[in-house]
Amino acid sequence: MNAIDKAVSSDITLGQLLDGLAAAPEAPLVFVYEGQPVKAGYHVTEVKAGAFSALDCGANPEAWSEMFVQLWDIDQDGRNHMPAGKFSAIIRKVSDHVRLDPAAKLTFEVSDGSRPMALYCASSPRLAGDRFEVALAARPSSCKPRDRRLADQATEARSCCGPATATPRCCA
Repeated sequence: MNAIDKAVSSDITLGQLLDGLAAAPEAPLVFVYEGQPVKAGYHVTEVKAGAFSALDCGANPEAWSEMFVQLWDIDQDGRNHMPAGKFSAIIRKVSDHVRLDPAAKLTFEVSDGSRPMALYCASSPRLAGDRFEVALAARPSSCKPRDRRLADQATEARSCCGPATATPRCCA
C-alpha cells in the first residue's frame, strides 16, 4: 500500500464529494490511484445507483445504498483534466434520470480499457495548488461482524464500562 492509499481513511459519500468540489468548480479534478494520477483525457463512462440487501458471514442482515462512478483512464484528444464543475454537472445530469442518494456509499470503478476494472473508495477532495485531488484506494473485502467487534473493542478501551451484550462472532 502506497502513501496515497494510506491517506484514504474512510469512505466518503456522493454528497461529501460534491460539497467539496463546489468550493472551486473551475479547478481540474484529478483522481489518483495506485500512486498515479488518472490521465488528462479520462471519462466518466457510467454512474450507477443501487440499493443492496445481504446477509453477512455472521448471518446478520445488511442493507445499504451505493453509488458507482466508472472512470475510463485514457488520454484522448489532448484534453486537460476535467474541471470539478463538469464532473458535478455530469452527476446532476444523471440525477435527472436516476435516483441518487447523496448519503450513499461511493465506489469508483477504474480501468484503462486493457486491465480489468478495479474498485476503489475515495478520500475527500483536497485542493492541491490549482487542482482538486481525490485519492482512490483499493476497496478491500472485509468481514462485517469482525469489523463491528473491533469497533466495539476500541470503544470499550476508551470507556470505563464494558459492553452490555456480546457481539456475535465472525462466521458463527
